[in-house]
Amino acid sequence: MTPDSTVDLIRQSLMTGFWIALPLLAVGFVAGIFISLLQIVTSIQDAAFGSIPRLAAFLVAFLLLAPWMLARLIGYTTSLFSDLGRFAR
Repeated sequence: MTPDSTVDLIRQSLMTGFWIALPLLAVGFVAGIFISLLQIVTSIQDAAFGSIPRLAAFLVAFLLLAPWMLARLIGYTTSLFSDLGRFAR
């Protein structure tokens, strides 16, 4: 296995992880901004008021995006295993 193929394999795995995590991180960011603005407007400083809606947003996003994330992971794993002979050299 050459250093170039090692770097390519690591880059590909990091990019796959990035694209899988990006939608959930974006949902968390948008939910956090929305909840923070709502807390500022209503002057409610309860910790549960900020945490529970964010967790609910993550759960809904995860349930909706789970098939896409799983398909992306299966595609990456399939391509990795199909090139296994190339990595063994």
